[in-house]
Amino acid sequence: MNREPQRPEETSSITGRTMVPATPRDIVHIRLGSFVLIATLGIGVLGIIAGIPLLTGVMAVLAVVAAVDMAVAIRRQNRERERHDGMSEAG
Repeated sequence: MNREPQRPEETSSITGRTMVPATPRDIVHIRLGSFVLIATLGIGVLGIIAGIPLLTGVMAVLAVVAAVDMAVAIRRQNRERERHDGMSEAG
């Protein structure tokens, strides 16, 4: 009764981890982008509270840049997934 543990079909590595078609660059863009987005929104709100419109404006621009960068990285990931038979990061 020494059976191998069952693994989902999409895992093909020995360790059982899913094979990810996304590049590490895309992953970094999404993760750092989400951190930057939250930080800029928080600092922007503090700028509104403190009455510093320049700070609020700069943070708004940075938030838009981070959101666009994340959207481009997600789009790149989706294109890669379509080319690799529908596999996603989560499997």
